[in-house]
Amino acid sequence: MKIEHLAIWVKDLEGMRSFYEDYFGAKAGEKYHNPAKNFTSYFLSFDGGPRLEIMHNPEIPKNFNTIEKQHQGLVHFAISVGSKESVLTLTKELRSAGYKVIGKPRTTGDGYFESVVLDPENNRVEITV
Repeated sequence: MKIEHLAIWVKDLEGMRSFYEDYFGAKAGEKYHNPAKNFTSYFLSFDGGPRLEIMHNPEIPKNFNTIEKQHQGLVHFAISVGSKESVLTLTKELRSAGYKVIGKPRTTGDGYFESVVLDPENNRVEITV
């Protein structure tokens, strides 16, 4: 068994698609639109891993997670970039572009080298080897 995909609700579908394409090399599939449900989505594919489905419906309420306080549910997902140097480079690039780095690059107690950044809608993304 394997995780096939994860899904997140987003406010700005095109902005989030661009973020994951530009910084993480995601490839977006064809945009799906269901006018009866006021629903649009993309599946984003990454090399060698599960896909990420980003979904939009203007009626979905705001997520209450903040930088300071997390609520139950999905906390983060990790994207492997292949090397310690790539973690450092991408973290620096995202910080320079104005994205929030909330966990500076480090080796964690369980042995991962990672940083944690917030995507444009404040979802936590671990960047790891």
